[in-house]
Amino acid sequence: MDAKPQQNPELSPSTLPPQGATSVPPPPAPMRTTLRRAAFGAVAGAVLVAGAVIAVPGDEEAAAPPTPGPVARAEAAAAAGSPASLSDLTALIGDRQKWVETHPADAPSWAVLGTAYVEWGRRSADAAYYTRAEQALQRSLAAQPGERGNTPAWVGLGALANARNDFLAAKKWGETVRTRQPKDWTAYPVLIEAYRGLGDYAAAARATEKFGTLRTGFPALAGTSQMYRDQGWREDALATAQEAADRAATPAEKAAALHRLGELAAERGEPAEALAQYDAALRTDPGHLASRAGRARALVALDRTDEALADYRTVTAKLPRPEYVLELGELYESLGLDGDARTQYAELRELLAEARTAGVDESLTEARFEADHGDPEAAVELMRAEWAAQRRSSAVADTLAWSLHRAGLSEEALQYAEKAVETGVRDASYAYHLGVIESALGQDGPARGHLEEALRTNPGLSPLAAPLAQEALDALGEPAAGGPADMSPSAAPEPAAEPDSEQDPGSGPGTRPGSGSGSGKDAGKDAEKESGSGEGSGKKPAQPRQEPRAESAPASPRAAGPSATATP
Repeated sequence: MDAKPQQNPELSPSTLPPQGATSVPPPPAPMRTTLRRAAFGAVAGAVLVAGAVIAVPGDEEAAAPPTPGPVARAEAAAAAGSPASLSDLTALIGDRQKWVETHPADAPSWAVLGTAYVEWGRRSADAAYYTRAEQALQRSLAAQPGERGNTPAWVGLGALANARNDFLAAKKWGETVRTRQPKDWTAYPVLIEAYRGLGDYAAAARATEKFGTLRTGFPALAGTSQMYRDQGWREDALATAQEAADRAATPAEKAAALHRLGELAAERGEPAEALAQYDAALRTDPGHLASRAGRARALVALDRTDEALADYRTVTAKLPRPEYVLELGELYESLGLDGDARTQYAELRELLAEARTAGVDESLTEARFEADHGDPEAAVELMRAEWAAQRRSSAVADTLAWSLHRAGLSEEALQYAEKAVETGVRDASYAYHLGVIESALGQDGPARGHLEEALRTNPGLSPLAAPLAQEALDALGEPAAGGPADMSPSAAPEPAAEPDSEQDPGSGPGTRPGSGSGSGKDAGKDAEKESGSGEGSGKKPAQPRQEPRAESAPASPRAAGPSATATP
């Protein structure tokens, strides 16, 4: 569905008044309305309010619920916390626009319209809808303040802040609603996204778990899969995403779940599997452009660049998100099409300028572009500002590190690159950046480990980064035979004097624990105890549902689980 909702669209004769979304009674029904249509309206109203279908007793014809229309489907999706199709979302926007023209004091309908504008803006990459959303939500609060029960408008403002990447503001709105109404599940999707954007993965995990107790089914499963992914628990993320796909009740839910499966496969370095999942998502919902972009990435990794270019052109024409435009420009550059790459980069700069005007923070994408294709010092300035503003996600830490390295500040970059990896998110680009920074600092061993990890995790990485990662690894060569020099055993100590008969063996003057004859066996036992590897050695309890970290480089052990996430 490519058509955008109009300001005052003409409604089809079958469009129902928004009975379940407003406290203002609908206009009188036309005289030609039959009793059966009245019963149908009651059923649709129940769908809007609770997402449930109630049969009219005592009437066989009314007992079979009619198929809900697009407005009812969009309201039901919102009531369930699930995505609506673009066509249904368009119908909902048109319906509410028409309604508030004649009912300007209807606070709930203004809140619904504002929140729908937010979702449309996200899915069309049209930031102008964020301005309309803010206006509608403020009209809602003017008609009924949040303190008097209009929490849907507050939730809408939180969703708007997240869409603008203003995660601190989103956190404020979400926590305000949660404090007033702890059992209102609608605050939790806002909070989860805000916490993730701020890099507070422990808080995001707690909010996800609470959301799962308030809302079951697809929304909870999708959120839990994301939580596991953030913690690096790939097997759990995959199993939960698959369950979400199996339990999806609508095409929009199914497409979103299949898209998630494609993302997880891509991160594992399985482009063929990722392509299959994205194709399945597009068969379910041909307008799911995020899956079209994922398909393009998978095709690049499979060296099917002509098909990838076609998909990228389709996506950037219909959904011109800055990150997609940057990816297409880098693909052109990797193919030696420098003129086309420059055209994309120029378009990217225009999109970034438009985003700033609309109040959308696209600093992350802008810094990535400047670090590799423009002014690295400008990228550093952007990312320092993000870090100072408490936006400390793994993506920000990684981009700040890479920007510092590209600006010649590799020593400072190292701490941020390590923070990005330590969050638990297993992104091959993080390991690649850390490896390159370590190599620049002469830390060849850790650098080799992280570069190998990056290429092992996702050999495709990106059309520009993958060959550079391989070049950096080849430049390091193979490790020296016999290991590092400082690992060689030291010279044997001078024999100690015979201890007095009353002293314990090996404890006389001039001796060290673990040195001298007969101490090797005991030292080995002590080391075994200290490392927790022997029986009765006081092992720590195993982390539940934790995947072994076989891909982690030895030089950078990572904490696992939400409680171990390091927040810089």
